[in-house]
Amino acid sequence: MSRFNTAPLLLLGLPVAFFTAFFVAPMMTVLISSLTSPTSGLTFAHYARILLDEYHWEILVTTTRLAVFTTVICLIVGYPLSYFLVNVVKNAALRRICIVMLVLPLFTSNIVRSFGWMVLLGRRGLLNDGLLGLGITEVPMRLLGTETGVLIGLVYIHLPFIVIAVANSLARIDESLGHAACDLGAGKWTIFGTITLPLSITGIVAGSLMVFALSMSAYVTPALLGSGQITMFSMLIFQQYSTVFDFNFGGALSITLLVLTLIIVSLSNRFGKERA
Repeated sequence: MSRFNTAPLLLLGLPVAFFTAFFVAPMMTVLISSLTSPTSGLTFAHYARILLDEYHWEILVTTTRLAVFTTVICLIVGYPLSYFLVNVVKNAALRRICIVMLVLPLFTSNIVRSFGWMVLLGRRGLLNDGLLGLGITEVPMRLLGTETGVLIGLVYIHLPFIVIAVANSLARIDESLGHAACDLGAGKWTIFGTITLPLSITGIVAGSLMVFALSMSAYVTPALLGSGQITMFSMLIFQQYSTVFDFNFGGALSITLLVLTLIIVSLSNRFGKERA
């Protein structure tokens, strides 16, 4: 009897201990570091420096803008792809192949994939060579070191997350609802607007929040495709820890990015639940 009572505690204790050791403790260390100074002890000077410096606001706006654009583009591209996988591809084997092709890039490091995009987007890369060969442009386009190049890389890397989330939501919709609406005279677009889209809102919200959070904290892709011309907040944090060695200010930057991301995610999640 006692063994039965202690079993749930043992099963729960290990994940809680792991979560505390590898998440709560590091986060508390960063938080305490952001509120202290080697000379004056407890201080809010690091946060005041962030709020009063226009440079940090510009980087924060750039980071948020790229994250929002990445989320919107991933949703525009990913929703039709999810719909195609769930409602158009009826062959189970072909559907599995499509899903494997979609998920397979996730097993490759972001560094490798970003280097691949550096080759494709370079001035003598495959994309520019194709545009020049077709006569669309007369001179190579500058994509590396621009927000466009960073955006292309972020969309490519994060697209599978929103496709999987939306596809999972679409797969749960009862097909009989569409058949019933069709029998009552509803067209395809009416069925989509009144049944499919509303019932897939949960997948849209979940996938969008994942993509947004990952884009806000992205480092490797902006660092490589930005070529030092585009600075995101995560890159600024890395500079403070690895180059400047100002761990206190780096902690304040980390907490600021975390709080901003949580606020936007919470508001978006609340809006999504209301719509759902």
